[in-house]
Amino acid sequence: MSTPLPPSIDPIAAARWQRRAPARSPWLHEEVARRMAQRLQWIRLQPPAWADWEPVRGGLEGHALVAAQYPQAASIAIETEPARAALAERALAPPWWKRWATAKRQVLGAVPDAAVQMLWSNMALHLAADPQALIGQWHRALATDGFLMFSCLGPDTLAELRALYAALGWPPPASDFTDMHDWGDMLVHAGFAEPVMDMERITLTWADADALLAELRELGANLHPARFTALRSRGWRERLRQALQERLAGPDGRLALRFEIIYGHALKPAPRVRMGAESAVSLRDMKALLHGGRAPR
Repeated sequence: MSTPLPPSIDPIAAARWQRRAPARSPWLHEEVARRMAQRLQWIRLQPPAWADWEPVRGGLEGHALVAAQYPQAASIAIETEPARAALAERALAPPWWKRWATAKRQVLGAVPDAAVQMLWSNMALHLAADPQALIGQWHRALATDGFLMFSCLGPDTLAELRALYAALGWPPPASDFTDMHDWGDMLVHAGFAEPVMDMERITLTWADADALLAELRELGANLHPARFTALRSRGWRERLRQALQERLAGPDGRLALRFEIIYGHALKPAPRVRMGAESAVSLRDMKALLHGGRAPR
């Protein structure tokens, strides 16, 4: 890894978005969660416990689909922002008549080390200012032989909007999203094994420019360091609306933008220790090795 940071994410802007992101699940996130949940049928492992990374933004309906896939498994929802944590508490709490028959559910600010056998993260990784550090958190949260499921935006996302901004001589409208092969390298660098990556493209359409801009604002913010950082005028906004209508409208008059969705899956293997003249092994890794590569119970 040449650098732990993507080349076009401003860490301050990313932290601001993390604090101010709307406490709701965008439609696109729920749709991607639904498609990713379908991939769980290919996995034979049945986790006794799993964690959902930021389900309020990632998709509360998607969380329910995973919970239905593993009805006997305990679940942890990870929400670091208080407002979204409170919303998750309310949204994920079972009705009172089912509380004694429902698997244990928690909302926490972090996952304890080696606490779960599956970690689910939907549409969060592309907004991380330090994705390698985030992937490292996921790795630590998983028990040995656990697995990771994640999705994020890929580099072909908003290609039409990027071309429009470039043609008008404006700074980029969004950060440059990471390629799936680079995500695979990061996973291996963090200690994951057998990463499997695939992608698909989803085209969204809107009736007009105002609807398009409203949905883009809900999906995320422009985190590019070279973005325009001052206030825009009403005249500029009107020029943008006209350009969107002229350049993105299809034969039916609807405006279209393409999103590249990357899906990733990887396993956390038993720790491997390289022996030299002197070798240091952590107590947790030693316990895992002594238990035949599985986390002690």
